[in-house]
Amino acid sequence: MLSESLLERAFAEAVERADDHDDVTMRLLDAAYEQFCRMGIRRSTMEDVARRAGVSRITAYRRFATKDALVEQVVRREFRRYFDRFLIDIQQAGTVADRVVLGFVSSLQAIRRNPLIGGLMSAEPDVLIPSMVSDGGRTLATVQRFVAGQLRREQQAGNISSRVDVEVVAELMTRLSCSFLVTPGGVVDIDDTAQLRAVARRYLVPMLDPPSEAR
Repeated sequence: MLSESLLERAFAEAVERADDHDDVTMRLLDAAYEQFCRMGIRRSTMEDVARRAGVSRITAYRRFATKDALVEQVVRREFRRYFDRFLIDIQQAGTVADRVVLGFVSSLQAIRRNPLIGGLMSAEPDVLIPSMVSDGGRTLATVQRFVAGQLRREQQAGNISSRVDVEVVAELMTRLSCSFLVTPGGVVDIDDTAQLRAVARRYLVPMLDPPSEAR
């Protein structure tokens, strides 16, 4: 079972740029990523990962006491990479509206297309999805804080109205994104970039321009 705070730590590491892994640990993480992508988590053993990394089984267990601990580290690293990529992607947009659209599309497709996380959600959903939706809201709250922080910076820069409740908007955006990831299919095809952009511009961007009370 993946830790409840997996995504929280991934986000913190992305923001703090933390990276204290030694060479052997990095080799094991890289090997585990490749092994899990090829064979899935259930069919993979610590021995498989150690062999692929070119180290002994004892060395692997010295770095990771259990297979669950290794899985958590590998998945957390992928989420960290997602946060890193997201922060880079939104810098390419010139307006706050463009950043919302790009961020929405980038987040959905980056996770969906990630060979490990996207593969787990499709092939072994009970490995990852429970940690996203059955953890007392911790995962959603982590992403929501991240989105709210981005919106708050836009607000402080004068790019969106001070009347926008960034916490509520962030929660709506986060819940919508999570729903698309956990239960794909339906009218909106999250693999269709043009359609996703249109949805974001039509339904998400207007949240940043609420009607005045006088209207």
